[in-house]
Amino acid sequence: MEKGFKPIPTAEGWQLSTPSILLYASHKAALQIFEEAGWDNLRAKQKKMNNYLWFVLGELNRSSDKEVIEFITPNNNGEISCQVSMLMLRRGREIFEELGRQGVMVDWREPNVIRIAPVPLYNTFEEVWRCGNIIRSILNQ
Repeated sequence: MEKGFKPIPTAEGWQLSTPSILLYASHKAALQIFEEAGWDNLRAKQKKMNNYLWFVLGELNRSSDKEVIEFITPNNNGEISCQVSMLMLRRGREIFEELGRQGVMVDWREPNVIRIAPVPLYNTFEEVWRCGNIIRSILNQ
């Protein structure tokens, strides 16, 4: 290296070669939480929670005179994870917005897709049930 500091005048000059110690500390804490919970326990809960989500969402179709959700995500236990993508056949945007207003974190994709992913580390079965109830209440209006 030559003597004397010559700063790069663009955004590249703000890059760091070593992340902040705070980033390392938060990463370590997250890894400890996963270790304490146990990967096998989380995976078992994820499978049960995902099956329950499919049941709750499927009930919306079964209890309606006309299908309201077309599932984009295949329902194959060996290949799926937390996320389920639903093509909403009725009132999709309205359902998405109401879920958000009521604190349910979902994702919107055009043309009319809501993606939901209950995560076993911090979501509950009651929250999955609540999500289904919110959707049902909108469809029954």
